[in-house]
Amino acid sequence: MNLIEDLRWRGLIHQTTDEAELGKLLAKEPQTIYIGFDPTASSLHVGHLMQVMMLRRFQRAGHRPIALVGGATGMIGDPSGKSEERNLLSAEQLQANVEGVGKQMQQFLDFDGDSGAKLLNNFDWMKGYSYLEFLRDVGKNFPVGAMMGKESVRSRLESEAGLSYTEFSYMLLQAYDFVHLCREHDCRIQAGGSDQWGNITAGIDLGRRMLGKPLFGLTAPLLTTSDGRKMGKTEKGAVWLDPDRTSPYEFYQYWINVEDADVMRCIAYLTEIERDEYDSLGEQTAADPGRRAAQKRLASYMTRLVHGEEGITSAERATRILFGGEIEKATDAQLSQIFADVPSSEADRKSLSGEGLWIIDALQTAGLVSSGSEARRSIKEGSVYLNNRRVSDMNHRLSEADLASETVMVLRRGKRKYALLRFRS
Repeated sequence: MNLIEDLRWRGLIHQTTDEAELGKLLAKEPQTIYIGFDPTASSLHVGHLMQVMMLRRFQRAGHRPIALVGGATGMIGDPSGKSEERNLLSAEQLQANVEGVGKQMQQFLDFDGDSGAKLLNNFDWMKGYSYLEFLRDVGKNFPVGAMMGKESVRSRLESEAGLSYTEFSYMLLQAYDFVHLCREHDCRIQAGGSDQWGNITAGIDLGRRMLGKPLFGLTAPLLTTSDGRKMGKTEKGAVWLDPDRTSPYEFYQYWINVEDADVMRCIAYLTEIERDEYDSLGEQTAADPGRRAAQKRLASYMTRLVHGEEGITSAERATRILFGGEIEKATDAQLSQIFADVPSSEADRKSLSGEGLWIIDALQTAGLVSSGSEARRSIKEGSVYLNNRRVSDMNHRLSEADLASETVMVLRRGKRKYALLRFRS
């Protein structure tokens, strides 16, 4: 299966400027393709993965990807798909974001060798341009009528927020990026999300006017749920690729909880799973949705891709803990993430010294029982667990040896009623 056919069956082609000619170009010899990433934060998030994986697919097919981090365009902000103007970032914050995003790109693309991927920053070629020079060299080749016809511009002009001249100029900057990359790196293909169609076609038109060369554009659908909502967000906010912002466990849980209506599309869009396995997962999901075979495969694949073997091992272990697996060698942070919605109580760490804290008292302190008699009855029934190990001795005394992490013990009554007991000095 050639690259275009692979993208087509995965549903990754939303628009192309000339698919037949693009296919011929890709089949003829290795090509260079670029996708731009505005550094609005120091980390990529799940929404960026569609485009990161697009570059990766092209590279695996023998082509050279350019990941363009918009140090210049990020100073303005892309109005495409936005209902109001973005807040402008400081130069220091932008530079930190550029460095963070650039570092993450190296997880997904091979930058080694003469044919390796390139990581570029458009600030490097825009910083030397004066305003007058840019207007003379680029602006004169950019018809305003064509800009006004772009949906990204027209929708904002018609909105209550309107469109500033600053954001209006964004399209010129992105279009010139395409011209520069074609001139300096022989890049003839730009890809992006479907909301970038206007910017991409503007670059193609500018390339024709300034270079006299045919350029090509390709967009993919946005990553949305079956009811049209953007994916990659939770109640806590965006699902980040940075483990300090979204832990491997939280990342894994996001994917394993994807709805049945969305999971197969996510697998097609975001993974490199082959067609045979994809079809098998689809059949398993249709026959027995409760097994969540597709969700488990998606969660495992994405967590390993983003966080490596250590990340997937940690995430799967945390998931086992949540569903009753024995707890050992955990950290306070891990237990806080796993049991984020579980009630937490505090006790004096000194109570673990000497004779230790009686399990009956611990259950009452944690709020799992209302009385000592209820605690005794629960232990007798075999429904009390300490760090997911059953407690059968109602005279058991808790010591520091019973801590599941630095300061936390996990108590459970019955199958799902958890409580954390934190011991503070």
